[in-house]
Amino acid sequence: MNDAANAVLVEEEESPGTQYLTFLLADEQYGLNILQVQEIRGWEKPTRIPNSPKYLRGVVNLRGTIVPVMDMRLRFGLPVEPYSKETVVIVVNAVCKRGVERSIGLIVDAVSDVVVANDEQIVNTPEFGSHVPTENIIGLVNQGGSMVMLLDVASLIETDVAEEDG
Repeated sequence: MNDAANAVLVEEEESPGTQYLTFLLADEQYGLNILQVQEIRGWEKPTRIPNSPKYLRGVVNLRGTIVPVMDMRLRFGLPVEPYSKETVVIVVNAVCKRGVERSIGLIVDAVSDVVVANDEQIVNTPEFGSHVPTENIIGLVNQGGSMVMLLDVASLIETDVAEEDG
């Protein structure tokens, strides 16, 4: 853990770098900028919206605000698993390219940790060619010997809006 190339768990308040909330999805770790996380909720069945994409599970009422809920396994084309007691919805906020702030709930397998990563520790997403879309990944960081894929929340929301409009 003392290798400078590794992200470190949050242990001190004065830790430099950006904090990321990490979560599990099909045994892989992903991270979200913690400043974009509004709250973490237990799984509750959302109200289904007719004619919506399969990954858009529906909407929930979050203290008077209607928030769409997206299943990240379905969104990323991962195998479907039944929801468990560890399944949570991470409600995130982001400002889209259109300048509009939007909230969306992300259904994930489980929340993991909070890690801190400096810009120097974040590796750009490798190019895989046109068959592997990477537009939602802003980079990768090594944390405890495993890679954490850092997600671009605004890009996830923009992609979702574009599909709704298209």
